[in-house]
Amino acid sequence: MDAAYRSSLLRRLAAAHSLYYDACDTMDVEQVNTVVAPTSLPIAFSLVHQVLIEDGTVVFVGGPPPQFTPEWATRLALGVEDHGKERSVAEMMDQRIGNYDAFKEFQRSVFVATEAYVESIEPSSFDEVIVAAPYGPAVASTFSARVGGEHGITRSDALECWIYQHALRHMGEIEHARSLVGLGGMTS
Repeated sequence: MDAAYRSSLLRRLAAAHSLYYDACDTMDVEQVNTVVAPTSLPIAFSLVHQVLIEDGTVVFVGGPPPQFTPEWATRLALGVEDHGKERSVAEMMDQRIGNYDAFKEFQRSVFVATEAYVESIEPSSFDEVIVAAPYGPAVASTFSARVGGEHGITRSDALECWIYQHALRHMGEIEHARSLVGLGGMTS
């Protein structure tokens, strides 16, 4: 991989992040926390899940330590202080964002740190395997394991799957859920 790949990944991450900024700036906390049906997670779940996963992933791929601290947890006043990856839908139905302004501040801080880290990566290290095959049970059934295949999950695979593609997946959920709370979609 080369600097052109790094530049492309950085532009794509910044574009995905800009969708989250736009979404958050055009929703209020009531819309974000609305539960429209007993088994439909609120938008708050997708927002919190994505940013906490990104925050934890960056350190795993060689970036700065996670920013989610007890101080942030107190400021955000989340309904569930967890990204929810290993929890059931029923457990995450209580996800709410108590302090929406603080959440947007936290989200921006995580996104800025991610982009700064990607910009600092030595291009030759993108091909470094960070999760070797064969994969353990927690990884074997994931999309990233399919991408990594028999050679293992590289730093670029992890950034693409765990941050970029993951962010777009949850943005799709957010765009759909926006219509359920009376808002329009964001992109065509």
